[in-house]
Amino acid sequence: MGRGVAQISGFIDLWIASYLPSTVLGLIGYAQNLYMLPVSLFGMSVSASELAEMSHIDEAQGADARAAQLRVRLDAGLRQIAFLVVPSAVGFLTLGGVIVALLFQNRRFEADATTITWGIVAGSAVGLLANTMGRLYSSTFYVLRDTRTPLRFALIRITLGALLGWTASRMVPRWLGIDPVWGGAGLTAAAGVSAWVEFTLLRRALNARIGRTGVPKQFLAMLWLAALLAAALGWGVKLLLAGAGAIIAGILILGVYGAAYFAMTAAVGIPESRRILARVRRLG
Repeated sequence: MGRGVAQISGFIDLWIASYLPSTVLGLIGYAQNLYMLPVSLFGMSVSASELAEMSHIDEAQGADARAAQLRVRLDAGLRQIAFLVVPSAVGFLTLGGVIVALLFQNRRFEADATTITWGIVAGSAVGLLANTMGRLYSSTFYVLRDTRTPLRFALIRITLGALLGWTASRMVPRWLGIDPVWGGAGLTAAAGVSAWVEFTLLRRALNARIGRTGVPKQFLAMLWLAALLAAALGWGVKLLLAGAGAIIAGILILGVYGAAYFAMTAAVGIPESRRILARVRRLG
C-alpha cells in the first residue's frame, strides 16, 4: 500500500469528484492521465532502479558505512527525479492549457473543457515533486526492511487527502462564490498538500536513521528558475502563435519550453542536464 499510495489517492479523488458537477468527473480522468505520467515515468521508475541498487549494498560492512552508501544513492536519485519533475510541474502550472489542447481538444472536447482540465492539472502541480520523491524515500525504507513506517505515513496521507479534498472541492468553491466545476482543481491541490505531509514525515524519519538526506536548496532553486524562465519563453511563443492550430502551436510551444530548460540547466553546469544532452548527441 505504501508504494501504491498515489494510485489509491487517485481513486479517492475520483470518488469525491462524483459529488461534483457531472462534467468534472470525466475531466479528472483526462487530467489523471497527464499528471500520473511524471509519477510513473520519473518517480516510480527511478525508485525501482534505486531499490535494486540499494539492495546490493552489503550489510556486513557495518551500519555507518551502509548508511553512508544509502545516502549517496538516495541523494543521487532525488536529484534525478527533481531535474525531471520540476519542469513537469511548472509546465502543468503555466502551460497546462497548451498540453491539454494538444492531446485532447477536438470538436467534442471544447475550449471550456480544456480550461477546466488545465485547472485540475495545475492543481496536481502542487504535490508533484513530493509525490515522486516520496516514492524513493519509501523504497529506502524497504531496503532497511521496514515496511511499517511508509505504510503508516501512507495511511496518514490518504486520510488527510480525503478530508482536505472534500473541503477544497465541495466547500471552498461555495465559500468563494465560484463555479463548482473548479472544485476539481481544489481536489488535486489538496491531494498535493497531503503528499507534502507524507514526504516530510518520510524524510524526517529516514534522516533520523541514516543521516541527513535531500536535494540541496541551491540545486532546486536553479531548477525552478530555469523552468520558470523557459515557461516565459514558451508563453512568448504562445502569444506569437495566437490563432494557430492546437497541434502545431502545442508542438512548437512545448518544444521551445523543453529545449530552453535543458539549455539553461546545462549552461549553469547541472550534471543531469549535460548527461542527457550528451546522450542525445551520441544518438544523433
